[in-house]
Amino acid sequence: MYGAIIGDIAGSKYEFNSIKTKDFPFIARGCEFTDDTVMTVAVARALLMCLEDGRAFKPELVRQMQTLGRRYPNAGYGGRFLCWLYRKHPEPYHSYGNGSAMRVSPCGLMAVTLEEATGLARASAEVTHDHPAGIAGAEAAAAAVFLAKTGESKERIRDYIRAHYYPLDRTLDDIRPKYRFDVTCQGSVPQSIQAFLEADSYEDTVRNAISLGGDSDTQAAIAGAIAWSYYRLGRGRSGVETGKKPERRWPETCDGLIRDYGIDGMLPGDFVETIERFDVAWTQRAGTFAQTGSCTPVTLE
Repeated sequence: MYGAIIGDIAGSKYEFNSIKTKDFPFIARGCEFTDDTVMTVAVARALLMCLEDGRAFKPELVRQMQTLGRRYPNAGYGGRFLCWLYRKHPEPYHSYGNGSAMRVSPCGLMAVTLEEATGLARASAEVTHDHPAGIAGAEAAAAAVFLAKTGESKERIRDYIRAHYYPLDRTLDDIRPKYRFDVTCQGSVPQSIQAFLEADSYEDTVRNAISLGGDSDTQAAIAGAIAWSYYRLGRGRSGVETGKKPERRWPETCDGLIRDYGIDGMLPGDFVETIERFDVAWTQRAGTFAQTGSCTPVTLE
Protein backbone atom coordinates (compact mmCIF):
# COMPACT_ATOMS: atom_id res chain seq x y z
CA MET A 1 0.00 0.00 0.00
CA TYR A 2 2.86 2.38 0.63
CA GLY A 3 3.70 2.24 -3.06
CA ALA A 4 0.41 3.94 -3.92
CA ILE A 5 0.45 6.29 -0.93
CA ILE A 6 4.01 7.57 -1.37
CA GLY A 7 3.31 8.02 -5.08
CA ASP A 8 0.19 10.01 -4.22
CA ILE A 9 2.12 12.26 -1.84
CA ALA A 10 5.00 12.77 -4.27
CA GLY A 11 2.65 13.68 -7.10
CA SER A 12 0.23 15.84 -5.12
CA LYS A 13 2.25 19.03 -5.56
CA TYR A 14 2.13 18.71 -9.34
CA GLU A 15 -1.50 17.73 -9.91
CA PHE A 16 -2.45 21.27 -10.93
CA ASN A 17 1.10 22.48 -11.52
CA SER A 18 2.25 19.97 -14.10
CA ILE A 19 5.87 19.35 -15.01
CA LYS A 20 7.45 17.53 -17.94
CA THR A 21 10.69 16.50 -16.26
CA LYS A 22 11.88 13.77 -13.90
CA ASP A 23 14.22 16.21 -12.14
CA PHE A 24 12.33 17.39 -9.07
CA PRO A 25 12.49 16.91 -5.27
CA PHE A 26 10.81 13.58 -4.60
CA ILE A 27 8.97 14.64 -1.45
CA ALA A 28 8.94 18.44 -1.26
CA ARG A 29 7.27 21.21 0.69
CA GLY A 30 3.62 21.30 -0.34
CA CYS A 31 3.28 17.54 -0.82
CA GLU A 32 0.44 15.85 1.07
CA PHE A 33 -1.81 12.83 0.88
CA THR A 34 -4.97 13.22 -1.19
CA ASP A 35 -8.16 11.33 -1.98
CA ASP A 36 -6.04 8.58 -3.57
CA THR A 37 -4.62 7.69 -0.16
CA VAL A 38 -7.92 8.06 1.71
CA MET A 39 -9.76 5.73 -0.65
CA THR A 40 -6.90 3.21 -0.81
CA VAL A 41 -7.07 2.95 2.98
CA ALA A 42 -10.86 2.56 2.73
CA VAL A 43 -10.49 -0.41 0.35
CA ALA A 44 -7.94 -2.00 2.68
CA ARG A 45 -10.21 -1.56 5.70
CA ALA A 46 -13.14 -3.09 3.86
CA LEU A 47 -11.09 -6.14 2.93
CA LEU A 48 -9.89 -6.50 6.52
CA MET A 49 -13.45 -6.39 7.83
CA CYS A 50 -14.47 -9.05 5.32
CA LEU A 51 -11.79 -11.41 6.58
CA GLU A 52 -12.06 -10.57 10.28
CA ASP A 53 -15.85 -10.26 10.66
CA GLY A 54 -17.19 -12.04 7.60
CA ARG A 55 -18.77 -8.92 6.14
CA ALA A 56 -19.64 -8.64 2.45
CA PHE A 57 -17.10 -6.59 0.52
CA LYS A 58 -19.21 -4.20 -1.56
CA PRO A 59 -21.53 -2.89 1.21
CA GLU A 60 -18.60 -2.69 3.62
CA LEU A 61 -16.56 -0.80 1.03
CA VAL A 62 -19.34 1.75 0.62
CA ARG A 63 -19.43 2.20 4.40
CA GLN A 64 -15.68 2.62 4.71
CA MET A 65 -15.44 4.99 1.74
CA GLN A 66 -18.21 7.19 3.09
CA THR A 67 -16.80 7.16 6.62
CA LEU A 68 -13.27 8.14 5.62
CA GLY A 69 -14.38 10.44 2.82
CA ARG A 70 -16.52 12.46 5.19
CA ARG A 71 -13.69 12.56 7.73
CA TYR A 72 -11.39 14.06 5.08
CA PRO A 73 -13.80 16.11 2.94
CA ASN A 74 -11.11 18.34 1.43
CA ALA A 75 -8.85 15.60 0.08
CA GLY A 76 -9.55 16.49 -3.56
CA TYR A 77 -12.51 14.37 -4.65
CA GLY A 78 -14.26 14.84 -7.96
CA GLY A 79 -17.64 16.55 -7.87
CA ARG A 80 -19.82 13.50 -8.50
CA PHE A 81 -17.88 11.38 -6.06
CA LEU A 82 -18.18 14.07 -3.39
CA CYS A 83 -21.96 13.99 -3.81
CA TRP A 84 -21.86 10.17 -3.60
CA LEU A 85 -20.02 10.39 -0.28
CA TYR A 86 -22.96 12.15 1.37
CA ARG A 87 -25.86 10.21 -0.10
CA LYS A 88 -27.95 8.14 2.29
CA HIS A 89 -28.36 5.41 -0.31
CA PRO A 90 -25.37 5.80 -2.64
CA GLU A 91 -25.59 4.28 -6.09
CA PRO A 92 -22.95 3.88 -8.80
CA TYR A 93 -22.97 6.72 -11.32
CA HIS A 94 -21.51 5.12 -14.46
CA SER A 95 -18.15 6.85 -14.13
CA TYR A 96 -15.08 5.95 -16.16
CA GLY A 97 -12.79 8.19 -14.15
CA ASN A 98 -9.48 6.95 -12.76
CA GLY A 99 -10.79 6.94 -9.20
CA SER A 100 -11.53 3.24 -9.61
CA ALA A 101 -7.87 2.53 -10.40
CA MET A 102 -6.28 4.87 -7.86
CA ARG A 103 -7.75 2.98 -4.88
CA VAL A 104 -7.56 -0.61 -6.11
CA SER A 105 -4.05 -1.75 -5.12
CA PRO A 106 -5.21 -3.52 -1.90
CA CYS A 107 -7.28 -5.85 -4.10
CA GLY A 108 -4.19 -6.95 -6.01
CA LEU A 109 -2.29 -7.45 -2.77
CA MET A 110 -4.99 -9.37 -0.92
CA ALA A 111 -5.81 -11.68 -3.83
CA VAL A 112 -4.31 -15.16 -4.00
CA THR A 113 -5.09 -15.73 -7.68
CA LEU A 114 -5.18 -13.46 -10.70
CA GLU A 115 -8.87 -14.24 -11.10
CA GLU A 116 -9.55 -13.13 -7.54
CA ALA A 117 -7.52 -9.94 -8.09
CA THR A 118 -9.62 -8.91 -11.08
CA GLY A 119 -12.84 -10.01 -9.38
CA LEU A 120 -12.13 -7.92 -6.28
CA ALA A 121 -11.12 -5.01 -8.50
CA ARG A 122 -14.34 -5.24 -10.46
CA ALA A 123 -16.38 -5.27 -7.27
CA SER A 124 -14.43 -2.33 -5.84
CA ALA A 125 -15.11 -0.28 -8.97
CA GLU A 126 -18.78 -1.16 -9.33
CA VAL A 127 -19.91 0.69 -6.19
CA THR A 128 -19.16 3.97 -8.01
CA HIS A 129 -17.43 3.45 -11.38
CA ASP A 130 -19.69 0.92 -13.07
CA HIS A 131 -18.89 2.06 -16.61
CA PRO A 132 -16.97 -0.67 -18.51
CA ALA A 133 -13.97 1.64 -18.88
CA GLY A 134 -13.98 2.39 -15.14
CA ILE A 135 -14.08 -1.32 -14.35
CA ALA A 136 -11.34 -2.07 -16.88
CA GLY A 137 -9.04 0.53 -15.32
CA ALA A 138 -9.44 -1.00 -11.87
CA GLU A 139 -8.95 -4.54 -13.15
CA ALA A 140 -5.84 -3.63 -15.13
CA ALA A 141 -4.20 -1.88 -12.18
CA ALA A 142 -5.03 -4.70 -9.75
CA ALA A 143 -3.85 -7.36 -12.19
CA ALA A 144 -0.54 -5.56 -12.64
CA VAL A 145 -0.08 -5.33 -8.86
CA PHE A 146 -0.87 -9.03 -8.46
CA LEU A 147 1.46 -10.13 -11.25
CA ALA A 148 4.23 -7.89 -9.91
CA LYS A 149 3.98 -9.18 -6.34
CA THR A 150 4.01 -12.81 -7.49
CA GLY A 151 7.28 -12.38 -9.33
CA GLU A 152 6.17 -12.13 -12.94
CA SER A 153 8.46 -10.31 -15.36
CA LYS A 154 7.71 -6.93 -16.87
CA GLU A 155 7.30 -8.66 -20.22
CA ARG A 156 4.63 -10.93 -18.76
CA ILE A 157 2.85 -7.98 -17.14
CA ARG A 158 2.96 -6.01 -20.39
CA ASP A 159 1.65 -8.96 -22.40
CA TYR A 160 -1.24 -9.54 -20.00
CA ILE A 161 -2.34 -5.90 -20.03
CA ARG A 162 -2.07 -5.78 -23.83
CA ALA A 163 -4.12 -8.95 -24.24
CA HIS A 164 -6.91 -7.92 -21.88
CA TYR A 165 -7.02 -4.12 -21.46
CA TYR A 166 -4.77 -1.62 -23.27
CA PRO A 167 -2.43 -1.77 -26.29
CA LEU A 168 0.55 -0.10 -24.52
CA ASP A 169 1.92 0.77 -27.94
CA ARG A 170 3.47 4.17 -27.09
CA THR A 171 6.61 4.95 -25.12
CA LEU A 172 6.75 7.69 -22.51
CA ASP A 173 8.79 9.82 -24.90
CA ASP A 174 5.99 9.48 -27.44
CA ILE A 175 3.30 10.29 -24.88
CA ARG A 176 4.88 13.12 -22.87
CA PRO A 177 5.12 16.06 -25.34
CA LYS A 178 1.38 16.40 -26.05
CA TYR A 179 -0.04 14.68 -22.98
CA ARG A 180 -2.45 16.72 -20.87
CA PHE A 181 -4.42 16.33 -17.65
CA ASP A 182 -6.81 13.40 -18.14
CA VAL A 183 -8.84 11.81 -15.35
CA THR A 184 -10.40 9.03 -17.43
CA CYS A 185 -9.22 5.48 -16.94
CA GLN A 186 -8.55 5.01 -20.64
CA GLY A 187 -6.56 8.26 -20.74
CA SER A 188 -4.43 7.75 -17.64
CA VAL A 189 -4.17 4.10 -16.52
CA PRO A 190 -2.22 2.74 -19.53
CA GLN A 191 0.17 5.69 -19.25
CA SER A 192 0.68 4.86 -15.57
CA ILE A 193 1.44 1.23 -16.37
CA GLN A 194 3.89 2.35 -19.06
CA ALA A 195 5.63 4.53 -16.43
CA PHE A 196 6.31 1.35 -14.46
CA LEU A 197 7.37 -0.71 -17.46
CA GLU A 198 10.02 1.82 -18.52
CA ALA A 199 11.47 2.41 -15.02
CA ASP A 200 14.40 0.76 -13.29
CA SER A 201 13.30 1.38 -9.68
CA TYR A 202 10.34 2.36 -7.54
CA GLU A 203 11.37 6.00 -7.39
CA ASP A 204 12.08 6.08 -11.12
CA THR A 205 8.56 4.76 -11.74
CA VAL A 206 6.99 7.57 -9.72
CA ARG A 207 9.16 10.16 -11.45
CA ASN A 208 8.13 8.75 -14.83
CA ALA A 209 4.44 9.05 -13.95
CA ILE A 210 4.72 12.61 -12.63
CA SER A 211 6.83 13.73 -15.59
CA LEU A 212 3.96 13.09 -18.00
CA GLY A 213 2.34 16.29 -16.76
CA GLY A 214 -1.12 14.83 -16.21
CA ASP A 215 -3.12 13.78 -13.14
CA SER A 216 0.17 13.36 -11.35
CA ASP A 217 -0.88 12.19 -7.90
CA THR A 218 -3.26 9.55 -9.21
CA GLN A 219 -0.94 8.31 -11.94
CA ALA A 220 1.97 8.16 -9.48
CA ALA A 221 -0.26 6.23 -7.07
CA ILE A 222 -1.25 3.69 -9.74
CA ALA A 223 2.27 3.29 -11.11
CA GLY A 224 3.80 3.36 -7.64
CA ALA A 225 1.57 0.56 -6.39
CA ILE A 226 2.72 -1.69 -9.22
CA ALA A 227 6.38 -0.76 -8.80
CA TRP A 228 6.31 -1.27 -5.03
CA SER A 229 4.93 -4.77 -5.53
CA TYR A 230 7.55 -5.51 -8.17
CA TYR A 231 10.64 -4.06 -6.50
CA ARG A 232 9.82 -4.94 -2.90
CA LEU A 233 7.88 -8.17 -3.22
CA GLY A 234 8.45 -9.70 -6.65
CA ARG A 235 11.17 -10.35 -9.17
CA GLY A 236 12.74 -6.90 -9.06
CA ARG A 237 13.74 -7.15 -5.40
CA SER A 238 16.69 -9.38 -6.29
CA GLY A 239 17.59 -7.78 -9.61
CA VAL A 240 16.75 -11.04 -11.40
CA GLU A 241 15.20 -9.43 -14.45
CA THR A 242 17.44 -6.41 -14.96
CA GLY A 243 20.72 -7.86 -13.74
CA LYS A 244 21.07 -4.81 -11.49
CA LYS A 245 21.39 -4.76 -7.73
CA PRO A 246 18.14 -4.05 -5.88
CA GLU A 247 17.26 -0.36 -5.73
CA ARG A 248 17.68 -0.11 -1.98
CA ARG A 249 17.70 -2.13 1.19
CA TRP A 250 14.04 -1.98 2.14
CA PRO A 251 13.34 -1.09 5.78
CA GLU A 252 11.64 -3.88 7.67
CA THR A 253 9.03 -1.75 9.42
CA CYS A 254 6.42 0.82 8.49
CA ASP A 255 8.23 3.34 10.67
CA GLY A 256 11.37 2.74 8.65
CA LEU A 257 9.55 3.22 5.37
CA ILE A 258 7.95 6.46 6.55
CA ARG A 259 11.29 7.76 7.76
CA ASP A 260 13.21 6.75 4.64
CA TYR A 261 10.79 8.49 2.29
CA GLY A 262 10.48 11.61 4.41
CA ILE A 263 6.73 11.41 5.04
CA ASP A 264 6.99 11.49 8.83
CA GLY A 265 3.84 13.05 10.25
CA MET A 266 2.08 13.20 6.88
CA LEU A 267 -0.20 10.23 7.54
CA PRO A 268 -2.79 9.87 10.33
CA GLY A 269 -1.84 7.24 12.88
CA ASP A 270 -4.90 5.13 12.11
CA PHE A 271 -3.87 5.00 8.44
CA VAL A 272 -0.48 3.61 9.42
CA GLU A 273 -2.19 1.11 11.73
CA THR A 274 -4.45 -0.04 8.89
CA ILE A 275 -1.48 -0.51 6.57
CA GLU A 276 0.36 -2.58 9.19
CA ARG A 277 -2.68 -4.78 9.81
CA PHE A 278 -3.28 -5.16 6.11
CA ASP A 279 0.31 -6.20 5.41
CA VAL A 280 0.02 -8.93 8.05
CA ALA A 281 -3.38 -10.07 6.77
CA TRP A 282 -2.52 -10.40 3.09
CA THR A 283 0.83 -12.10 3.70
CA GLN A 284 -0.76 -14.60 6.10
CA ARG A 285 -3.56 -15.28 3.63
CA ALA A 286 -1.05 -15.83 0.83
CA GLY A 287 0.94 -18.18 3.04
CA THR A 288 -2.13 -20.20 3.95
CA PHE A 289 -3.11 -20.49 0.30
CA ALA A 290 0.41 -21.59 -0.69
CA GLN A 291 0.44 -24.30 1.97
CA THR A 292 -3.11 -25.63 1.73
CA GLY A 293 -4.50 -24.46 -1.61
CA SER A 294 -7.33 -22.60 0.10
CA CYS A 295 -7.97 -19.62 2.39
CA THR A 296 -10.80 -17.58 3.85
CA PRO A 297 -12.84 -16.29 0.91
CA VAL A 298 -13.95 -12.70 0.45
CA THR A 299 -17.73 -12.51 0.03
CA LEU A 300 -18.52 -9.81 -2.49
CA GLU A 301 -22.20 -9.07 -1.80
